[in-house]
Amino acid sequence: MHGEPDEDVVTQFLQYTVLGIVTGAVYAIAATGLVVTYSTSGIFNIAHGAIGMVMAFLYWELRINHHWPAPIALFIVVFVAAPLLGAVIERTLMRRLRGASVAQSLVVTVGLLVLLLGVGEAIWKPTVARELAPFFDPKKFKLLGVFVSWHDAITILVGIAVAIFLYIFLARTRIGIAMRAVVDDRNLLSLNGAQPDRVSMLSWAIGSSLAAIAGILLAPKLQLNHIVLTLLVVNAYAAAMVGRLRSLPMTYVGGLILGLAESYYIGYIHLTGSWWIGLRPSLPTIMLFVVLLLLPESRLRAARLAGAVSPRVPSRRMSLTGAVILVGVAAIVSQFLGSGDLIRVGQGLAFALIMLSLVPLTGYGGQVSLCQMTFAGLGAFAMAKLGVNGSIVGLVVAAGLAAAVGAVIALPALRLQGLYLALSTMAFAALMDYMFFTNQHVFGNFGTLPVARLKFLGLHFTGEKSYFVLLAIAFAGLSMLVMWVRRGPFGRRLSAMRDSQVACATIGMSLARTKLVVFMLSAAMAGLAGALYGGLKGSAGPIDFQMFQSLPILLLAVLGGITTASGALIGGLAFAFLGVLQAHVASIGGLTFLLTGLGAVSIGRNPNGLSFMFSQRLRRLFPRFSAETVALPEPGFDEEVERVAASAG
Repeated sequence: MHGEPDEDVVTQFLQYTVLGIVTGAVYAIAATGLVVTYSTSGIFNIAHGAIGMVMAFLYWELRINHHWPAPIALFIVVFVAAPLLGAVIERTLMRRLRGASVAQSLVVTVGLLVLLLGVGEAIWKPTVARELAPFFDPKKFKLLGVFVSWHDAITILVGIAVAIFLYIFLARTRIGIAMRAVVDDRNLLSLNGAQPDRVSMLSWAIGSSLAAIAGILLAPKLQLNHIVLTLLVVNAYAAAMVGRLRSLPMTYVGGLILGLAESYYIGYIHLTGSWWIGLRPSLPTIMLFVVLLLLPESRLRAARLAGAVSPRVPSRRMSLTGAVILVGVAAIVSQFLGSGDLIRVGQGLAFALIMLSLVPLTGYGGQVSLCQMTFAGLGAFAMAKLGVNGSIVGLVVAAGLAAAVGAVIALPALRLQGLYLALSTMAFAALMDYMFFTNQHVFGNFGTLPVARLKFLGLHFTGEKSYFVLLAIAFAGLSMLVMWVRRGPFGRRLSAMRDSQVACATIGMSLARTKLVVFMLSAAMAGLAGALYGGLKGSAGPIDFQMFQSLPILLLAVLGGITTASGALIGGLAFAFLGVLQAHVASIGGLTFLLTGLGAVSIGRNPNGLSFMFSQRLRRLFPRFSAETVALPEPGFDEEVERVAASAG
């Protein structure tokens, strides 16, 4: 830009500023919707962006496909359909989560996101291109020497109007004050004549309307794409966190900062052609990381999954018997399945391995992770690079690399818990999508790397049958490891950390060390699973390990039973079955998302998963089955108190 007139430089700066303010206004609108629902219900709605996506497609359906006038279509979507959807969500799902832990409420809202994504893809096929023109396109007007479209002007004005309206509504009106009070003490609010259920329903209705506005304003700027519009909420996370999910003015400031940062990046860095060219999509997640790290450290809380029951842990003999049976069944089944079926069921075992990595981290320790597929992708990458000709070195490096990255992620996570921890892992997964997996220097120009199957001690697992049995052996071995951990002192520490971090800190237990070790263990298991998954497919590519792939993994693990190895097996096989079902019912787009989401939103009624329900019925039918299990003490920190007291004495 050297040598250009100063007026051109000023004009360009103004153009980038206007664009940044427009983008920031959309982020602010989306983020304020998150703040409204969180500050009035205590539930962080990860499905906020998916609500905006569905409403944007509904607006396109009415405006373009059915040729409704824009004002009528807008009114129906923003003031009728969106509030109604929000009210239904609150009445049928969120009201059941009253008193639930952050982990449980997060899983349900993630399930809602997946469900809405499935609904969107089922109604509006992703293979069909759709466009939504900006308001009053292509009319523009000149402001301070810069041409501004009417769509951009409307976006800015709507953003300002929303901020002013919400500030006055929540601070100056009786119903607004009641909305802020409902999350603190519903009983006290009802004693003052208010109706907490209706107040909560209104807050979700307003939040859904704001999501719809953001989706409609953003769709012409981006595209009518299910994933892109759903990811709007990830970009809004950073803005919402600037206001610490409480302050609407600071949330708006956060949205403007993010919008201006993206715009100036496009104008002054992106066009230089430097290595920074791939950074732009990562700016929201980078900002989220920075904001989370700068937030004051969370206070420890004594809480656990509402309604959750810690299952009995199988004895050593029973664990070994189950492992042998699993491998034996796999060996027999492999003789009767064709090559294609072996690969499909093998994928279920591979995903079960990834879900198994969540058992010690989330099931035992209560730490929610939304980046397990990222660790699996690192393992597949390591196997592709160093597991040449099936060398076991590739598996070792896969586990080691994933564990090292898990330790790096755990370091900032040591001061985070609950919601902030889950968001940080989700942001890390999104960051890896943009900066690592899509980098041509990682997976090459063709986007995939060949992954060899294991050869070890003269045994070649290159055939479909032998590799299928290998996956069963790996799952059986890691399951025994997980149950061995649960029966030991470290497992009791994990249980204590999940039950009450306050009690752990009181007795002098090192929460930081416990979190670091369990993160590394979980990441190493996911990395090993990713290497085996890559060998099953014969290749590894970036689309196999995207952040969105981690969502069904967590959901199905919880549905199967996040506290048991058998639950991970159930979840993995269910994932494989859904893939087969989707292939046979291709006419229903997003069927996997749809069914997974439907199952996940039912977690509020059955937080213990299918494996717990099956084991309870087995114990009634076979009383001896109960004698082969170990009932560990509850709460989990009792034995840890005795151990610390003994060492202190």
